[in-house]
Amino acid sequence: MIFHHLRSIFFVCLMCAASFAQAETVKIFAFGDSLTAGFGLERGQGFVPQLQAKLIAEGYDVEIINAGVSGDTTSGGRNRLDWSVGPEADGVILELGANDMLRGLPVKSARDNLDAMVAGLKERKVPVLIAGMQAAPNLGEEYGKAFDAIYPDLAAKYDMLLYPFFLEGVAGDAALNQPDGIHPTHEGVAVIVENIFPSVKELIARVTAK
Repeated sequence: MIFHHLRSIFFVCLMCAASFAQAETVKIFAFGDSLTAGFGLERGQGFVPQLQAKLIAEGYDVEIINAGVSGDTTSGGRNRLDWSVGPEADGVILELGANDMLRGLPVKSARDNLDAMVAGLKERKVPVLIAGMQAAPNLGEEYGKAFDAIYPDLAAKYDMLLYPFFLEGVAGDAALNQPDGIHPTHEGVAVIVENIFPSVKELIARVTAK
């Protein structure tokens, strides 16, 4: 009788522990440059707080952590990945490469750096949503084709999620960009969040399925 009683308590404890584990907040790092850091925007207007607000409104228990550094290149991201994205990370939105492109840095360097970051996260079993970038037309067709191909190639190579162009629906629209023509206004960020949200939901699904 005592044995059966203890066994019942044991199974109840296991169920409680499992429920507690399932209830833990999912932590997703937005790892990128000024586009995720919220350059030029007031508090609460950037990508991270707007995405966080939408997730809360949709009933998700997810915390988006801002790991964006303005001006960061893929090289800078590669160097800081391990200490910027800690062991508590459940998933990562990887948004880097725009500054490499704007500076005309070699495509091979950007590809190698992004490859190393995605490979490292895959080794850590951290699902990644790769937020792609597109080259500016003035860099030429050859550079553009090589640069634009980085993101879908890596998504296919490592079986990661891909959002093809982070600035989709915003790039080139003066009404949605700050005076520099590069960084979105808070209205522009709202468009980005709305467009990328289905992909973020896929990322959360992958995290919770682990």
